[in-house]
Amino acid sequence: MIHYHGTPVSGTRQDAARLLQGRHGLVSYYRQDDLPIVMDVCKTFVIDNGAFSHWRSGKGAIDSQAYLDFVLQVKDHPGFEWCLIPDKIDGSEQDNKDLATWWKDYTKHMRLNSVPVYHLHESLEYLEYLIAEFDRVALGSSGVWAQPGTQSWWQRMAEVMAVACDEHGRPKVKLHGLRMLDPEIFTRLPLASADSTNAAVNGNAVSRFGMYPAPTSGQRSQVIADRIESHNSAPLWVGTHQLSLLGGAQ
Repeated sequence: MIHYHGTPVSGTRQDAARLLQGRHGLVSYYRQDDLPIVMDVCKTFVIDNGAFSHWRSGKGAIDSQAYLDFVLQVKDHPGFEWCLIPDKIDGSEQDNKDLATWWKDYTKHMRLNSVPVYHLHESLEYLEYLIAEFDRVALGSSGVWAQPGTQSWWQRMAEVMAVACDEHGRPKVKLHGLRMLDPEIFTRLPLASADSTNAAVNGNAVSRFGMYPAPTSGQRSQVIADRIESHNSAPLWVGTHQLSLLGGAQ
């Protein structure tokens, strides 16, 4: 799987460059600070629409056309892989379906790799629709399942995997885990990729390193990233067996 490290990175820009060198990066439309570094040093990168951050800041929904214009400026960079299709955080399932359909139709001649977001609180029928229409789907924790890794989250994820995988546990399309770059999570899911800002923001968390912390924030971030990247995702979803390992089966 591909481990995407979210930006911006805490510390100096030299710290950011050292952390991202030779890795895979994620840049949010809401925070484009490290885009030049990502384009220079990352193997590949993806663009997050920044909808959640934009909404949480009180600015409402993002301007989809302005976001598309931004993506079109970077899509031809050799390291660019894909972008998230805009989604409306406080919108209905139909709102997000309309956005995904508009984006796909509007960009169909642009050779733009685009990925819709399936929010866990949305219907499984909508997930089936996205799987039928797109080659990759991003899974976003939301609603009562907003916190990845809880028992109820795993139970919902089992329902999602039953739709997203075939009878052998193989994903029907490439799956991306939003905020799922935790080995306790992605090693149990057949994800093609996942992201988090763990390494980017927790270099200052000295307490995570016990009595013998790495000397600098940048070095601590690199240690976190290395620990994450030493793990791979599961090749298959094996259902209740994986849940029982987590204490999530009833």
